Amino acid sequence: MPHPPDDAWRQTHLGRLLGHAMRRFDERVLSLMAHDVEVPLALSNLAARAQVSAAHIHITRHLARGGSRLTELAERAGMSKQAMGMLVDQCEAWGLVTRGPDPIDARARQVQFTADGLAWLEAFRLAVAQAEEEFRAAVGNEIATVVALGLEAYAGEAGEPA
Repeated sequence: MPHPPDDAWRQTHLGRLLGHAMRRFDERVLSLMAHDVEVPLALSNLAARAQVSAAHIHITRHLARGGSRLTELAERAGMSKQAMGMLVDQCEAWGLVTRGPDPIDARARQVQFTADGLAWLEAFRLAVAQAEEEFRAAVGNEIATVVALGLEAYAGEAGEPA
């Protein structure tokens, strides 16, 4: 009778580990932001109640300080324009962003951070820096550096044929 195949690889392959690590990192960043006294209280409460998700972080990561068109945001985040539009609607309702006229194309609209959105962005920057320091402390500086370099190299190859 043949032995059953070893299925451990399904739980420990690189893609799964990367996914878990990314979720853990993003959850830590949101947790830090939820407890940051510089974050506007309403936004801090949303983060604390897990109303802000990794999807909303796409706007924080990809919206230019001077504003971006919705199509640019969606492209940078690897999302459809419709999905990004829904995120922008939520973030606009929360006071993170606003939509205004595009200075180059009068037919287009531009998404921009509000003052609260810029405070959120700064809290995001600080939380990411702290989460990265915690990662370095957990795995050691040398391993953290190798992981960062490896991920940077791997991400740079995205879209290239194997």
